[in-house]
Amino acid sequence: MPKRIDQQEFDNIAVLLAPHKTGLAIAPGRARRQGGFLLAPHKTGLAIAELEQACKTEGLKFNRRTLQRRLRELVAANRLLKQGEGRASRYLLVPITGDVRAALEPLKVIAHGETYVPLSPQGAEIKNLVRLPITDRKPVGYNRKFLESYEPNRSAYLPDSVRGHLHALGRSPVTEHAAGTYARDILNRLMIDLSWSSSRLEGNTYSRLETQNLIEFGHAADGKDQREAQMILNHKAAIEMLVDRAEEIGFDTFTVFNLHALLSENLLADPDASGRLRTGIVEIGGSVFYPLAVPQQIEDCFRLILDKTNAIRDPFEQAFFVMVHIPYLQPFLDVNKRVSRLGANIPLIKHNLSPLSFVDVPEQAYADGTLGVYEFNRVELLQDVFVWAYERSCQRYVAIKDSLPAPDPLRLRNREALINVVSEIVRGGKSIETRFIRELAAPLVKPDDLGQFLAMAFNELHHLHEGNVARYRLRLSEYRQWKQSS
Repeated sequence: MPKRIDQQEFDNIAVLLAPHKTGLAIAPGRARRQGGFLLAPHKTGLAIAELEQACKTEGLKFNRRTLQRRLRELVAANRLLKQGEGRASRYLLVPITGDVRAALEPLKVIAHGETYVPLSPQGAEIKNLVRLPITDRKPVGYNRKFLESYEPNRSAYLPDSVRGHLHALGRSPVTEHAAGTYARDILNRLMIDLSWSSSRLEGNTYSRLETQNLIEFGHAADGKDQREAQMILNHKAAIEMLVDRAEEIGFDTFTVFNLHALLSENLLADPDASGRLRTGIVEIGGSVFYPLAVPQQIEDCFRLILDKTNAIRDPFEQAFFVMVHIPYLQPFLDVNKRVSRLGANIPLIKHNLSPLSFVDVPEQAYADGTLGVYEFNRVELLQDVFVWAYERSCQRYVAIKDSLPAPDPLRLRNREALINVVSEIVRGGKSIETRFIRELAAPLVKPDDLGQFLAMAFNELHHLHEGNVARYRLRLSEYRQWKQSS
């Protein structure tokens, strides 16, 4: 197994190959702190001589042998692809999103695999361990020493270089303002992103647009389980509490109990379990881990988690510590991982750092990282997920805030249908109801697109105003008459 790659050196090499237009750059620490990528994008990859010259240009001191060794480690860690041999070798970033079967032009390299995040060698090792058949994994119970051995500000799950990288990425323009200022500035987008992505990690099938319609207009998607809508609305309420009370919240029983109560509202078989530590046994599906069962021990460990979290000075270490230990203890009857994900945002909100939205995080990668903590008390895979997730979140809230969004493929292929449906609703004097939209859309839209199209049309009708009616070939008089009657 290749030895672990030093984070600083890893960043300096990997960033040279970062195709930033796809938003998939990996840990571009030093270069991102300088304000951009070094030589992006390099869709055809770079030869070692080109990499060597780029390093010299940036003042990075690598001799040829060290550079070759680092590149071998990056390839072994599945962070880079190597094409060709000898002097013809070129290095490219591994595709990491989508249901991966990506053609890398113009070399026509095909990469197959599941949706995942880039892994360190240790993360890859844990992935292999938790992917073993359950019959080959040894049953384990809660290990209190794992928690007790952590010494705040002496122990660290996130290395200094990683924390420095995250601070550089997450710094907002209002760092010195009152707690929660930045989160309030982006609250609407944060509520939709975090509610959608955190719910998706629990198996929720709402799309982002359906989530937006539910949060903004109270419109539940057709054909979805009511529990899915409840889960999303619970996230909305919890996020609002964290942002509205940014100066008051913290890692105390009041905050965490109320966070759990909001996230679990109307979702537990026993409503009295909301906002209270569990007194019964819980089991983890698909795992050989058995959480604590004695209520007094659960309460002792829960309070110790809060004490240690409060003692940690670095907000990112606090966030990750919560993501490790709340799910591991399972202090509540259910909804523990949701509490940990929103709880991880508490120090980020309080310090006006970019929040962690979990957008695009692969469900399996997150599940594997959590299993690594449960069954082996190892955090490296979950750390890989955490760092990648934060980079991805920052791209949404900081790095790409001035960029133009890419055209929506669904909208492009259904442009005429959308125009027809919106204009017919308006001209026909109909109210904004899914049944009317479906009736008009069904003959115009492919069945596979219909569900998403209904959500899109519903959203467009709610955002219709005098400044955009021409987009739907409507006269101003037609719009005003419809508006008056609706």
